[in-house]
Amino acid sequence: MMENKKKPNPIDIHVGSRIRLRRTMLGMSQEKLGESLGITFQQIQKYEKGTNRVGASRLQNISSILNVPVSFFFEDAPGEQADLQSGLAEASSSNYVVDFLSSSEGLQLNRAFVKINDPKVRRKLVDLVKALAAEMEVE
Repeated sequence: MMENKKKPNPIDIHVGSRIRLRRTMLGMSQEKLGESLGITFQQIQKYEKGTNRVGASRLQNISSILNVPVSFFFEDAPGEQADLQSGLAEASSSNYVVDFLSSSEGLQLNRAFVKINDPKVRRKLVDLVKALAAEMEVE
């Protein structure tokens, strides 16, 4: 017997990763998001992995709970016209961002950074981190 395992659609994977990104940025658990939607955290996991497709009305609910416009979930989505190479590059770079923001350090940095109201201070912090990274490359 041959198994017919259908691969998740790249758009479903992308939307799921954006749900996860926003949820973790807010420090919200899968359980909490699931409760707010009246579904299990396992269902949230399936959405976030792209295993299950998120319906339009559910995506609308998620966007209101996570306080972002629906368009947020489609930002940098793999397009039909994008050639394979740039599509792969975009996917790996957005996965890198999601992985970073899902890490303990990434979450701590993000939460602290967004509390800084002065754009000049934020800019200087970014410059500092870039300078430190450049020093690491030299060593």
